[in-house]
Amino acid sequence: MSSLPPTITPLRVVDGGAATTTLPQNLEAESALLGALMIDNRLVEDVITKLKAEHFADQLHGRIYGAILTLSAKGMAATPVTLKPMFDADPAMAELGGPGYLATLTQNGVAVLAAKDFAQQIYDLALLRELIRVGRDMVTDASDTSRDIAPISQIEAAEMALYKVAEAGEVQGAVKTFREAAIEAVTMADRAKRSGGHLSGYTTGLTGLNEKMGGLHKSDLLILAGRPAMGKTSLATNIAFACAQRYAQDKARGIEHDKSSGAPVAFFSLEMSSDQLATRILAEQSEVSGEMLRMGKISDDDFTRLARASTELAGLPLWIDDTPGLSIAALRTRARRLKRQHGIGLVVVDYLQLLTGSKTSGGDNRVQELSEITRGLKTLAKELNVPVIALSQLSRAVENREDKRPQLADLRESGSIEQDADIVMFVYREEYYHSLKQPDPEDAQKHQQWREKAEKIFGLAEVIVAKQRHGATGTVPLTFIKQFTKFADRAEGDYDGSPY
Repeated sequence: MSSLPPTITPLRVVDGGAATTTLPQNLEAESALLGALMIDNRLVEDVITKLKAEHFADQLHGRIYGAILTLSAKGMAATPVTLKPMFDADPAMAELGGPGYLATLTQNGVAVLAAKDFAQQIYDLALLRELIRVGRDMVTDASDTSRDIAPISQIEAAEMALYKVAEAGEVQGAVKTFREAAIEAVTMADRAKRSGGHLSGYTTGLTGLNEKMGGLHKSDLLILAGRPAMGKTSLATNIAFACAQRYAQDKARGIEHDKSSGAPVAFFSLEMSSDQLATRILAEQSEVSGEMLRMGKISDDDFTRLARASTELAGLPLWIDDTPGLSIAALRTRARRLKRQHGIGLVVVDYLQLLTGSKTSGGDNRVQELSEITRGLKTLAKELNVPVIALSQLSRAVENREDKRPQLADLRESGSIEQDADIVMFVYREEYYHSLKQPDPEDAQKHQQWREKAEKIFGLAEVIVAKQRHGATGTVPLTFIKQFTKFADRAEGDYDGSPY
């Protein structure tokens, strides 16, 4: 006798007496699974992680399944006898002859052998029914012209609904054996060894940062914060470009995607337009002043270098989304789409405070809204298995201290940011603050001291790693070339080791 599920029976639903929709179901498979679970309660452990009561097409079957799980959770035997009191007053059970229906479910003992197959098919059919529901809602919403809803918003909502259906099937992938986890750890160590002993994740393009953090690690949320004019957007742009360029170079050399130290990048710019970001990258690579470029004050040689850089970078795997006012839900939807279409391996968000939560909140709820946003970004990092770099503003408390170096407490609405982040970095340029302290030129001695200090710290930048789950904190010295909006590694001997 075959133990495979019987033929799927369609469920026909009449909508208003006009249109008819056929929903897939298999009531025989549901009955067989319930009987198998009551015969051998140990089978509950095999199906509980995937199958839920709402996955049953027959609501009574769903309630019976839920009751079996309840008794199992209490350590009690789930049999027709122990389940009977729970269904004495159930109207649907009464229509089938009363609780005696439970005993009839256990009559097919062979079903025990195919319990997992039954559970899988019940689950798959539930996904198909949900897919039909989503499609029906999409048609209904798109047909309703009485509401003032933008088509793009409807498309994003539909994508989110479809993704929820898709991600429902990924539960079992969250559990790994230690052997699988250990293999991943050894693979990371091997990558770090082959890269020269400091890069186990994706490159930042800066040796100092790579050595401090080991690169950008999958599923990490990195916060890059700083006061205005410190260069945090420039650093984020530099890192995004370096990661995308390394991927393109590795691909050209025939290095496999999984072994590359770079990755395609998605840059969500809520503050700057895509052409402004492109201008920064072109200025950096062609070494043409970004300011002169925007004003059109460039020579023919500069323009030639700019055109050459533009041609070379035309195929760069870097996607820029400059949609203003994105919600965290919309950002996650777009990131998933880019992951699916282009295989992005790094997400950059500029910047955190410009995102909105799922609900419109007043000022009093801004902290809760920001908590939702940071949790959403961390969830996105784990969900797509990519590093997410989110830029963040700092509070004005920095300006009130003598030492302007940022601290974790300076993160604006900081609680959730500090908690959810795997790495918190601050960009600090003493040169900027020193330029604001220029004394009166008539005071020759003070002005000379000011100039000597200015020459000493000219171009000096620091990235302060204030939190890191994977290693030590500390300060990474860098050079900031302002006219090209470019960060570079600091030459040895050019940094006095100022403590953090």
